[in-house]
Amino acid sequence: MTVSLPSIPDFDRHSAPWVADRPRGLRVAMRSLVGGVCVITAGMGDQRTGATVTSAYSFSTDPETMAVSINLGSSVWRAIRRHGHFCVNILNADQKPIAERFSGFGGLKGVERYEGATWHRMATGAPALEGALASIDCEVEEAIERHSHAFILGSVRAIREGEGTGLAYANGRYGHLS
Repeated sequence: MTVSLPSIPDFDRHSAPWVADRPRGLRVAMRSLVGGVCVITAGMGDQRTGATVTSAYSFSTDPETMAVSINLGSSVWRAIRRHGHFCVNILNADQKPIAERFSGFGGLKGVERYEGATWHRMATGAPALEGALASIDCEVEEAIERHSHAFILGSVRAIREGEGTGLAYANGRYGHLS
């Protein structure tokens, strides 16, 4: 079988109306995408740390596998590598203060981010947030380092389910869908 595709002429990006200049970049463009807010936690004891992300999702349901992208320079990436686990805590709409604590913008680091909330240890040892919509405990299956981030696949080992409405993030603001 042969597939024929029409040839595509060279184009001048300045004359093509559908090609936008990128002075502000992908990060700014992606801010308009509404995402569910999760706190990724890892480590044990004084080595606990975490980060707020919108990049966590279910990669597969058979076998149950989560995926998340984490900045290579972050403390949570170092903890995930060291301990081989992470927990995806899906935040409730009323957990905005926790999202802000783990965002890194307030200057809080490591175990300081855990203050003001109740935490439980999951099967892998990763911390799970009390009151989260769900806490999904994962053992690292594979991690691929590319560019500025690691793409991490985690085999699901345990799940704690909660109730409520999810916290969302878009255009630099937290909110919820009603």
